[in-house]
Amino acid sequence: MIELGTHLAQDIVARTMRIIPFNVNVMDAHGVILASGDAARVGELHDGALLALAKRATVEVDAASSRLMHGAKPGINLPLVVGGRLCGAVGLSGEPAAVRQFGELVRLTAEMILEQASLAGELQRDSRYREAFVLNLIRPDAGTRPDLDAWGRRLGVDLRRMQVVFLLALKSADLADDEALARLQRLQLALLARRPGLLSATAGPHELVILDVFESEGRDTERVKALARRHETLAAQVDALVDELAGAAAILTMGLASSGTGAAAVSYQSAQAAARIGRSRDPLARRHSYYGLALPVLLSGLDAGWQAAELRRPLALLGRERSGAGLLHTLQTWFACDESAAATAAALAIHRNTLDYRLRRIEALTGLVLARSEDRLLLYVSVLLAPHA
Repeated sequence: MIELGTHLAQDIVARTMRIIPFNVNVMDAHGVILASGDAARVGELHDGALLALAKRATVEVDAASSRLMHGAKPGINLPLVVGGRLCGAVGLSGEPAAVRQFGELVRLTAEMILEQASLAGELQRDSRYREAFVLNLIRPDAGTRPDLDAWGRRLGVDLRRMQVVFLLALKSADLADDEALARLQRLQLALLARRPGLLSATAGPHELVILDVFESEGRDTERVKALARRHETLAAQVDALVDELAGAAAILTMGLASSGTGAAAVSYQSAQAAARIGRSRDPLARRHSYYGLALPVLLSGLDAGWQAAELRRPLALLGRERSGAGLLHTLQTWFACDESAAATAAALAIHRNTLDYRLRRIEALTGLVLARSEDRLLLYVSVLLAPHA
């Protein structure tokens, strides 16, 4: 439903008077002139327009009858109907015989402008409605809200299907909040133009949430491969737009995929953790995924309490030594090389004997034996929970 206001009326007057040589007036549904080529007439009640509105038909006013009508001059008045609803009238000033040929052209132009405005308004309302839906879905309490299922059905979104959240963040620390938000919103609109059904929302000045809902691919291994392809496809679309619209590189992180009302909230939380850990591990990367960082993401919840202190204790013992930083780096490299001595020595550019000495030193300081699976796991978790890991 469109309401004919001053701004739209002025737009109609400006655009129609560029193509016809007569004054144009636009009246609301009560016959009041909202805009006119003759600014002095704005705000007047137009009896000719009232008659056209009452009859829902074109009304011509000649010189003789104009003297008997309030606010009327010789001309022609036509009702404006959008979506079957009478919303105002448009008038052309001049002798009816002279302006008659332009009447239908002006009315069609005015109704087209109003229809476009109505469609734009509907799309904007729909976009806000969908954005509010996404923001509610990623809330921690989403799993306890049955109303979200009904909301999803109204939008054609079945929450029983698989859902995965992508986080899009601009890679520019010096952007002010308002500028970062403006650039993200430009990206959001451009993505929506390419993928009209996309569910997205700005969750903050530096964070755009994109929700992808899809059918399950069957087995877990197939699903993970399919998710990787979805990640690549979206990343390619983002990369094609980001330099032009945002002026900064973008980081796209994929969360955990699952189904159900609370799935998007879990995916959002896992994507946030994956983004944080991914940035710490590889500051230059433009893509991160929960599936490439599953263990550190799952362990990221153990960052408080006595359990966290115990898990970090092995590295705390290393930190007491003057050579602790070097030993920690050696340990991180060893785990990154899948505990291969040859690969670790090559990566560190040291002799195998030097590596063996450092690993024995780590055992001596932590009291853990690297040959034992449980001790290695404890040490690995300790490395993962390190602030710089």
